[in-house]
Amino acid sequence: QVQLVESGGNLVQAGGSLRLSCAASGSILSINYMGWYRQAPGEQRELVATLTTGESTNYVYAESVKGRFAISRDTAKNTVYLQMNSLKPADTAVYYCAAGLKTLLKPTAFQTYWGQGTQVTVSS
Repeated sequence: QVQLVESGGNLVQAGGSLRLSCAASGSILSINYMGWYRQAPGEQRELVATLTTGESTNYVYAESVKGRFAISRDTAKNTVYLQMNSLKPADTAVYYCAAGLKTLLKPTAFQTYWGQGTQVTVSS
């Protein structure tokens, strides 16, 4: 069974920083991307940052977080991080980790798996 487990969400004041972590575990054969999405109350889930794996790493950031957030990955630990700086109240949301995985049960195609989410609250 494959799991994505997020951690690091918290309550922080505007201007502060947080670092989210997401560890993928289970019968994973390959990972082609990992990323972070967020969903604020009453809003649709939106992309925050993603990175693709392979010979070269490609990064994608939402315009609203460019220059403030940074995504990174520890390949050996199958873990992705999101360093969030200069946080704003508008960043308040549940943050979800996602990964494209091939697993022992489904080895022929990448499928997207999601974590359970971690709450980030930024107070003004």
